[in-house]
Amino acid sequence: MPEQLQAMMLPIGLLVVFYFFAIRPQKKREKEIQAMREGIKVGDEIITIGGILGKVVTVKDDQIIIEVGATKTRLELTKWSVGSVTNKKEE
Repeated sequence: MPEQLQAMMLPIGLLVVFYFFAIRPQKKREKEIQAMREGIKVGDEIITIGGILGKVVTVKDDQIIIEVGATKTRLELTKWSVGSVTNKKEE
């Protein structure tokens, strides 16, 4: 009986280590990204995952409209495409 228990300890230990070093940090990062995307407001400057820099003009449920370039071209994007917020507009 103790030999079977010892044989099971190694796989269980590896699963626990894998959870704490791989799965848990990934879930935490996903929650941070989701909170960042939900917190986007008009006036924020963002960078999309494609590298486009722009200023948020309109925020809808799952979409945003940004202005890019000197000609103020407007692009409609989903919130999913936002990579990071560079300058948050303070209220």
